[in-house]
Amino acid sequence: QVQLVESGGGLVQAGGSLRLSCAASGLTFSSYAMGWFRQVPGKEREFLGAIIRSGSSTLYADSVKGRATISRDNAKNTVYLQMNSLKPEGTAVYYCAADAILHTLVVATTDKDSTPEVWGQGTLVTVSS
Repeated sequence: QVQLVESGGGLVQAGGSLRLSCAASGLTFSSYAMGWFRQVPGKEREFLGAIIRSGSSTLYADSVKGRATISRDNAKNTVYLQMNSLKPEGTAVYYCAADAILHTLVVATTDKDSTPEVWGQGTLVTVSS
């Protein structure tokens, strides 16, 4: 069974940091680009960033650039999202997703015809002011 499981969410104070993990199973992890997204209840899902299969290149949305770092460990089938200088508006459910094509992840929230192959169930991050 193909599965992505996020962990590491919780309550953090504004200005603090958090590292989220996303563990993959049932797929050849190194064959997939990985992306991170977040969604505030009642709002559209937001793309945060993505990392290519090898992990040697990443890209980020402007909203988190400079505050987010995505990394991966292909030996552990895990991708990470390090978020620093968290803001109260960062309170959301954070999701990871996998697709063989990086572009699919990048446009997943803007192109209704681009749907990542696998989504995680999400982990809640609450940033208190």
